[in-house]
Amino acid sequence: MTATSTATLPRWDLSNVYPGLESAEFQAAVAELRASLDDFDRFLDEHHISGAPAADGQTGATLAPVLAGALDRANALLRLYGTLRAYVQAFVATDSYNTVAKRLLSELQMQGVRWQQQSVRLEAWIGAHAEYLPASLAADATVRAHAFFLQETAEQSRYLMSEGEEGLAAELGLSGVQAWSKLQTTVCSQIVVPFERDGRTENLPLAALQNLGHDPDPAVRQRAYDAELAALHAAREPLAACLNGVKGAVNTLSRRRGRRDALHTALDQARIDTTTLDAMLGAMWDSFPAFRRYFKKKAQRLGRAALPWFDLQAPVGRSERSYTFPEAEALIVDQFGRFSPRLAAFARRAFAGRWVDAEPRAGKRGGAFCMSVPRVDESRVLLNFDGSLDQVFTLAHELGHGFHNDCMVGKTELQTVTPMTLAETASIFCETIITDAALAAAADPEEELAILETALIGAAAVIVDIASRYLFEKEVFERRVRAELSADDFCDIMLRAQAETYGDGLDPNFRHAYMWTWKPHYYRPELSYYNFPYAFGLLFGTGLYAIYQERGAAFVPDYEALLAATGEGTAADLAGRFGLDLRQRAFWEASLKVIEKRIDRYCAL
Repeated sequence: MTATSTATLPRWDLSNVYPGLESAEFQAAVAELRASLDDFDRFLDEHHISGAPAADGQTGATLAPVLAGALDRANALLRLYGTLRAYVQAFVATDSYNTVAKRLLSELQMQGVRWQQQSVRLEAWIGAHAEYLPASLAADATVRAHAFFLQETAEQSRYLMSEGEEGLAAELGLSGVQAWSKLQTTVCSQIVVPFERDGRTENLPLAALQNLGHDPDPAVRQRAYDAELAALHAAREPLAACLNGVKGAVNTLSRRRGRRDALHTALDQARIDTTTLDAMLGAMWDSFPAFRRYFKKKAQRLGRAALPWFDLQAPVGRSERSYTFPEAEALIVDQFGRFSPRLAAFARRAFAGRWVDAEPRAGKRGGAFCMSVPRVDESRVLLNFDGSLDQVFTLAHELGHGFHNDCMVGKTELQTVTPMTLAETASIFCETIITDAALAAAADPEEELAILETALIGAAAVIVDIASRYLFEKEVFERRVRAELSADDFCDIMLRAQAETYGDGLDPNFRHAYMWTWKPHYYRPELSYYNFPYAFGLLFGTGLYAIYQERGAAFVPDYEALLAATGEGTAADLAGRFGLDLRQRAFWEASLKVIEKRIDRYCAL
């Protein structure tokens, strides 16, 4: 830690959700979930809800009340299941040694399989009755309120296997693809590396070791990089097995469901089309020369001929100030308040309610995330805070996700299913608020340089490194169709992807062959290509922020309305509210120009 002892960092509190994992209240909620699943099964059977063709005499008017009943039950189920899962996941994510939490998560996942099987029946039924949806929408308010969900579901139902096959896939997933995913999380969260610093040897969890990439001492950065690579090399065989298991299963299911490939699924989940993705990726590729100028200038500032991986996150400029957690809180609340009182009030509520777990520790997963806890209309934020400005930005970013959740309070669960592309909107926006505030408050060029450095580290990760991850995952999926890949194969693909995107901006002797091992995104079987949506979010959020700078306070109500509606429209339709055309490269290029101007300023200082 650079500014504060880990003892002073907050751990999240979920006691207002349930008193404990083995409490009567938690057990009662689990029993309620089982009863609700039983009730939904009876409802589906009673109304013959399956993928069979519509019965003779069916009309939109007769369909509407059954559809409304199904929607009400599905929403209640998802609200309860989401709360239980978030509660248990909070323990697993912060303590992978907690065997009680892991057992309960497994039990919940088994109930989740029942819901998956029910949702398949519902989805197939909606698809089989698609022609009656317009009349049903007119006949019932509940049905009408879920128009987007129903239309999207009917469209996507064409990619279902048979009910029996989908049910079997869901059941086998627990001991197959989900097990591989859990193993990766467990292995990486339990990596502890002895590391000597200032005459003391500490046993650092992987996340804390990676945080040393921000350390001002280049020797510490390089030793941490070497130690990380050695630790990941030692774990690479089980992690390669995990990645093969996940990607192999996704390929098989994509093919059996009639998908072109996993990217086809990812685009539909993201609610964008190939034209939009190609426009964004093309603009990103064209921006790489600007980022390479930044990398080369950074190497020059650090006195190196070329920038090694372990210096990507190195501070530059006057020694970057460190923040205690209370200082980070105060900065975020103050700057959020300059955008809108509602956003500031939300942040105060999150801090006062102890929604944040910031302490790095053994057994806790790396990275950062925000999750919704539906039944209490709250969120919880995880990060590994080290006092750096980068972690202040991360805290603002994750609180942005929480604010997004807050804007959707009052909507049903099915109305809030937000694609990853739009899920990053508020997080990027909130991070930009703090970045601009820090730049505006810079006392001199050296401080401005340090802040620009932190901002550009993040931008480079989301544009350049995300592009390398996209290339990596694309090749892995394509090659996994033919055979399993070795750990050496994965390393080779990763290094080539980094060479193509970072180019001569990075020292070829010091890349990161093991980025595939610890990134949990690659091991999410239900969400492939968990990479390009980050770039989408950065550039979409940047574009919206530019509109805010033009319109001022008048922008805020429209922005909050957009966040509330991200579960009820495609990305293109929602962007159209602000006159943005996501299918044209001009939009993406304009957002990238904002970042390129920061690179120009960085190089000029």
